[in-house]
Amino acid sequence: MTAPKQLEPRILAAAHWYAIQTRYRSERKVAALLQSQGVETFLPLLEQIHHWSDRERPVDIPLFSGYGFVRVILSPGSRLGVLRTRGVIRFVTFGGEATPIPSGQIDDLRMLLLQKVPCALHAFLKIGQQVRIRGGCLNGLEGILEQNGENNLVISIESIQRSVSIKIAGYELELI
Repeated sequence: MTAPKQLEPRILAAAHWYAIQTRYRSERKVAALLQSQGVETFLPLLEQIHHWSDRERPVDIPLFSGYGFVRVILSPGSRLGVLRTRGVIRFVTFGGEATPIPSGQIDDLRMLLLQKVPCALHAFLKIGQQVRIRGGCLNGLEGILEQNGENNLVISIESIQRSVSIKIAGYELELI
């Protein structure tokens, strides 16, 4: 959520986003511990209204339960530093290698959450058309077009196989 401690621009450019798996309900604690170590983190939070018998209250919950994102230069030392953080289980890997997440996917998630667009978790999709929104507050947002009676845009984070779906009624779309 915060930038690393005054890293030079050329060093920051070499850093990539990676997904980490965390212990159950430890996402915030892990993000805070990593930030205190100078690691840039991103924990997407979604505001939901929780209902109790005597009140309703907005509560921020992790969008992807059990996962967070870190931006690091993946060296053995930085990898070990992240893995030794209390609550971190592992880096999300494919073929034994931590897989970088394109910065554009992280930027799209940030924009979506900042605009407070109503969204919900969505089953992970690999098929469908890649589209980009043209105009409006979500201009440039990219994702997979899904049609289930009404148009939805699905933004997928491949490495953790999680997706978010938003209604795109009224937005102009272009194929990528």
